[in-house]
Amino acid sequence: MHKGAKIGIAGVATAMLAVGGYGAYNIASALTDSSDRAAAAKPRTVVAEPPTAEQAAGAAKDFLDAWAKGDVMAAGRLTDAPDAATVALTAFQDKVKPSAVHLTAGGPTGSPAPSASAGAAPTGLPLSFKASMEFAESGTPWAYDGVLGLVKMSDGKAAVHWTPAVIHPHLGAGETIAVKPVFGTPAGITDRKGSPLTGFPSLLGVLDRFKGDAPQGASEDAGTAVLITKTYDGTSEKLFTIKEPKPVPALKLTLDATLQAAAEAAVAEQSKGGTRPASLVAIEPSTGYILAFAFSPSTGQNRAFSGATAPGSTMKVVTGAALLEAGVTPSTPVPCPSTTMVTGRPVANDFPDAHPNNTFADDFTESCNTAFIEKGAAVLKPDTLPKIAKDVFGLGLEWKTGLSNFDTKIPTESNMAGAATEFIGQGKVQTNPLGMASVAATVQSGVFKMPILVPGMEQKPAARQLSNDVLTNLRALMTQTAKSGTAAEPMAGIPGAAAKTGTAEVDGGKPTNSWFTAYRGNLAVAAEVEGGLHGAESAGPAVAKLLRIGNS
Repeated sequence: MHKGAKIGIAGVATAMLAVGGYGAYNIASALTDSSDRAAAAKPRTVVAEPPTAEQAAGAAKDFLDAWAKGDVMAAGRLTDAPDAATVALTAFQDKVKPSAVHLTAGGPTGSPAPSASAGAAPTGLPLSFKASMEFAESGTPWAYDGVLGLVKMSDGKAAVHWTPAVIHPHLGAGETIAVKPVFGTPAGITDRKGSPLTGFPSLLGVLDRFKGDAPQGASEDAGTAVLITKTYDGTSEKLFTIKEPKPVPALKLTLDATLQAAAEAAVAEQSKGGTRPASLVAIEPSTGYILAFAFSPSTGQNRAFSGATAPGSTMKVVTGAALLEAGVTPSTPVPCPSTTMVTGRPVANDFPDAHPNNTFADDFTESCNTAFIEKGAAVLKPDTLPKIAKDVFGLGLEWKTGLSNFDTKIPTESNMAGAATEFIGQGKVQTNPLGMASVAATVQSGVFKMPILVPGMEQKPAARQLSNDVLTNLRALMTQTAKSGTAAEPMAGIPGAAAKTGTAEVDGGKPTNSWFTAYRGNLAVAAEVEGGLHGAESAGPAVAKLLRIGNS
């Protein structure tokens, strides 16, 4: 049990006797004998001469005895300010409410008395005392040392010089003392396993955002303590804990500190000292829990959640699902010409030659733009991609993740010419690693789970799921891409990985942005690196760093 600290008596004593001097007080003496009642007609004032040691000791004992008995009127009359003392002692009795009060007079503190020279404050004697307060809820008493300043009055008797510090050495003017509820120190914000999340550059603003959501202690879990409170600013000093409060649990986010550290390192490595903006998100497919996210520069926009750029061929996961639902199978012949025309502009692949004997599986693993555009134009409708993206993958729903985020946009075009480039993640498609990590997570689990950062948050479901046949084929296509397709190099040595690369043009220019989305077991990760070129070159290694760790 916490105890109030012992107070250095000498310093307190000097302060008590020096504060404000000993101005005259007009008080009515309430002594019991008739001669004293007659003398009460005269004003009783503090004089410069100090009381004798015997007078001081007697007055101190009488005051402490009266206070200990709860006779605050009698105790007040034994001071040089009866009214103020009585009010203060009554407030202490009512607001602190000790079940028993034990006060024992001590001796002189040894501190020098104030000078009694001309014009100086009256001379007084500081005497120590020991206080012990008992409370019904505590098995340990509250013990502290105090000081009384004894002065001589004009009637020749000694009195206690009244200041708030008589009650407790820390109590000053403009302050109150009372027993009040106290709560345990909030444990703060941790990852899903209780590990701290401090020190991660990408999380600085996140922790500030969630501070207000962290548990602060329920009223039924409160303890009680004796507090001194400053009336002018409401701040408090705890003197003694009567009843310990229950611990306040931490706010556990869905994040995983181990994966967060890997995400920060991966993004820092691929951003090359902040010269190439980059971001990454990791999601647990079975729950939608966001396990890690990082972005560089960390002082800039949270690109992982709020980025809004074209994802390139990673969108072919969604287009592939649409083509599979339209009757295309992995073995369906789908030629891959070297170029195709879209709105009068040639669209090419990352490789120069045509692959006329390709199957759809070949087109997916090689990431053939022309095959996706031409087959999409043949069997899909302009609104097919935005519909399946929203209805199956949740892209286009309003996401509530716990942080501000940009919801993926795939506009519905009025004609196939406008929709064609959307099939390969270009055109007016806008998303971020949060969206594309969720796409991979949906393929892994078969069910869209809205990504969230705080367990228990509402997760809006998507309208429907892919059929078992379509889902099986889509998983097989991503697995083959990781084994022998465009994602093979960064996924090498990661058993069970399934992936899709992306290389996105920006503002109609050359392919510049690197994208990668993948899953392994119960972990889905997506990354983007601005200016990172092919998906396997920059974003792929960042994703691989987390997949190698896995989700345990």
